[in-house]
Amino acid sequence: MKTKLITLLAGATVLCSAAVASAHFQMIYTPEMAIVKGGTIPLKLVFTHPFEAGHTMDMAKPEQFFVVSSRGENEPKRTDLLETIKPITWTSLTNSGKAWETSYQVRGGDHAFCLVPVPYLEKEEDAYIQQNTKVIVNVGGEPGSWNQPVGMAAEIVPMAKPYDRWTGNVFQGQVLFNGKPVPNAEVEIEFMNHKPQLESNSFAKEAEVVAPQDAYVLQTIFADANGVFTFGIPRAGWWGFAALGVDPEYKFQGKECSLDAVIWIQAKDMK
Repeated sequence: MKTKLITLLAGATVLCSAAVASAHFQMIYTPEMAIVKGGTIPLKLVFTHPFEAGHTMDMAKPEQFFVVSSRGENEPKRTDLLETIKPITWTSLTNSGKAWETSYQVRGGDHAFCLVPVPYLEKEEDAYIQQNTKVIVNVGGEPGSWNQPVGMAAEIVPMAKPYDRWTGNVFQGQVLFNGKPVPNAEVEIEFMNHKPQLESNSFAKEAEVVAPQDAYVLQTIFADANGVFTFGIPRAGWWGFAALGVDPEYKFQGKECSLDAVIWIQAKDMK
């Protein structure tokens, strides 16, 4: 009985640490997704726990950071932004970590900002995490290629316009690996519960909502056989979606690496 109890406790510890690791969320943050007119927007690249404003992980300089801009039927244009980013320190409620920032001049249409980070070593699990992340900013209501892949190995392609969601709408996305749907992909969802403070590179201390139980902090749904998932948006603000481990065979430096696809959307209250 004692041996069985020890085994059960060890298993619970593994499950707990896995849940903690999977709560990591790569952010590309800018205050607004839907902008009335062109101008310069700030961009913060932070690897953290946005619901709790919890532990912020140190980010190495990304492998890739680029924007795909499109307007109407015009051919999308890709612009490399990697050399524009500068290191910053981001402060959460528990610690500070290495992050990055830049700014970008946007004009009419869609601008898909895309990040391929260097895999992060989660020491507690002796495994890596790499979250390919995307956020689409629109200017002037002129749609572009928001529903087209940008070519990242792991990617969520929106099937509902990500920048026109009212509270109570649904958001749909399709999980892709190397351009092909990922059947039954596991998708984690997290609300940005503490407003980012751009001037101080930190999260606000005040939370917008209080989770009644830990399960509400990080929600989980599954995609269908075509890699499509659907989520009803219960509250205005920023929502992150992370499709986990889209390539089960992926390794980095000889260790397991969870190759995840992340997309952020912003919902607004109808007033």
